[in-house]
Amino acid sequence: MTAKEHAHGADEAQLMALGYAKSFERKMSLWENFALGFTYLSPVVGVYTLFGYALATGGAPMFWSYLLVGIGQFLVCLVFAEIVSQFPIAGGVYPWARRLIGDRWGWMTGWIYLWALATTVAAVAMGAGPYVAVFFGFDPSPQVNTVTAMLIIAASTLLNLAGTRVLAKVAMIGFLCELGGALVVGAWLLTVGREQSLSVLFDTAAVVGDGSYLPAFLAAGLAGIFQYYGFEACGDVAEEVPNPSRAIPRAMRLTIYIGGAAAMFVCLALILAVKDIGAVISGTDTDPVWTILTTNFGETGARVVLLVVLISFMSCVLSLQAAASRLMFSFARDNMLPASKALTRLSATHVPSVALVLCGIVPAVIALGGYFLSNAVAVVVSFAAVGIYLAFQMVVFAAISARLRGWKPTGPFNLGGWGVPVTVLAFIYGVSAIINLAWPRMPDANWYENYAVMLTSAVVVAIGLIVLPFMRQGSGHTAVAGE
Repeated sequence: MTAKEHAHGADEAQLMALGYAKSFERKMSLWENFALGFTYLSPVVGVYTLFGYALATGGAPMFWSYLLVGIGQFLVCLVFAEIVSQFPIAGGVYPWARRLIGDRWGWMTGWIYLWALATTVAAVAMGAGPYVAVFFGFDPSPQVNTVTAMLIIAASTLLNLAGTRVLAKVAMIGFLCELGGALVVGAWLLTVGREQSLSVLFDTAAVVGDGSYLPAFLAAGLAGIFQYYGFEACGDVAEEVPNPSRAIPRAMRLTIYIGGAAAMFVCLALILAVKDIGAVISGTDTDPVWTILTTNFGETGARVVLLVVLISFMSCVLSLQAAASRLMFSFARDNMLPASKALTRLSATHVPSVALVLCGIVPAVIALGGYFLSNAVAVVVSFAAVGIYLAFQMVVFAAISARLRGWKPTGPFNLGGWGVPVTVLAFIYGVSAIINLAWPRMPDANWYENYAVMLTSAVVVAIGLIVLPFMRQGSGHTAVAGE
């Protein structure tokens, strides 16, 4: 038996000890797993989607939200890395929460995360609309955003159905294109296209005058909050990675290190290249990204940059959909969803085909619903982010609860004595971010838009609580901390 075969056997023995037989092929390397997390986090998508909104809302100092949120999410990442090192099971947050507390808590965690993922797929696909419009010379409109979302989701579904090998390769291509494009464009803007000094990053007076800057900063912080998730996707495909207990914690941390640094670099380059920040804040310049690109690269060069941006959007949706389908598969494998037998069915390419198709249909329906909202992208992004954060903090809370009941992480990646303080700080950060996301701050908007985040979150949780007893009866078993 070769060393590779021995390691493969050890991986399957570990999975068997956790209660599951082999379902997937372990064809995703460490770096491809990292690329999946990176393209899900997607610094270009995250920054470009909300740059205009964040700059108009909080001015240049909104840049610091990327740093503060990055620190907070790194703490969450460390907690997740410790958990996945012990429980490398497909589906991520659902099996983690289920192992740490029990099946009801795990089910609700996965339920919220599943809807948040579906909404994030819709948000990212819709966010590509304005760039598609500019690239092809259309006028940006809700119709263009909706059609773009439909096409991107359909293409992502077809690519994901092609199998893990294709997913890994496309994720790696997306990573290389996105990181390369971000570095080249950012370096050019900082060296040739720079219009502002670094002092602008501390200029709050341009936004609020002599008043308090905190409300504006918290509102603009949506940009940073929307940016820093994706690292958990590395664990969603845990059963497709060799030596997952060691590889996935490393891939998660790399996602935060490299993805976060790239996002801050892109954001800084764009801010310093804005010629008139006052015009963005006043609403005169409604698309500062396109203004920057055309000013520095001309129409043709700007379209080349936009092509890289669109590749980033495509690879991001691909990674998101893959994560959602593995979560749905994990749910169904435990008989926690209707039609579980169909949802666990693997295609000839060893992917959950029915789950993948559903993870395309639901985001498409959400994108269609977004067509009727005047501020669709911001509303959909807000719910996507708060749903992800709710699920994240349910896992962090589960880790705190399990520790209080005597759980001690036993995976190769272990925080040791730092485990308790890191977990508590991660929870405090996450709850603060959720409050910020859900806080109504659009008094002039329609009431359903102003309270859309709270209302949609309440509806998802309420439906989950209603459905939960029926799903739990079908599972036939429970999971407890440390199982």
